[in-house]
Amino acid sequence: MTDATEAVEIERKFLVAQLPVLEELKAKPVRQGYVTQAGDSVELRLREKGGAFFLTLKSEGGLVRMEREIEIDAAQFEALWPATEGRRLEKTRYVGALPDGTGFELDVFTGTLAPLVLVEVEFDSAEAAGAFTPPDWFGADVTEDRRYRNRALADDGVPGRPERRG
Repeated sequence: MTDATEAVEIERKFLVAQLPVLEELKAKPVRQGYVTQAGDSVELRLREKGGAFFLTLKSEGGLVRMEREIEIDAAQFEALWPATEGRRLEKTRYVGALPDGTGFELDVFTGTLAPLVLVEVEFDSAEAAGAFTPPDWFGADVTEDRRYRNRALADDGVPGRPERRG
């Protein structure tokens, strides 16, 4: 287990209008679940990504949020995982860079969230985030739309679909 890292996450999130060539990107399977309930003032998440395990605490917010994450071992993850029942999601995360070198994470959701695809871009400052011009393959900016937060997707499913995930 490693020490907690604290950071301010400055991130914009977009729907995807057209998928890039996925074979050119690095991919890792992700499963995550939420210990906290909808309406809680913070988000406590368990995540398995490519064989590594994490416990993450995030604050409320849109573009700018506090984030603290610690790496945990598989036994700790499995001991806590049952607490996330009914608040889980799975996806494949593709990591790449835009032509100007800006990194992005593309999430292709599976299960009841398919065929949802979101792309996230992290920034060093709110100013840099505001100045970002997304490429044509990015769709609508959903950064401030709480329905597209992973916790909301795990709780409620894809916005606009009548069925509730669970």
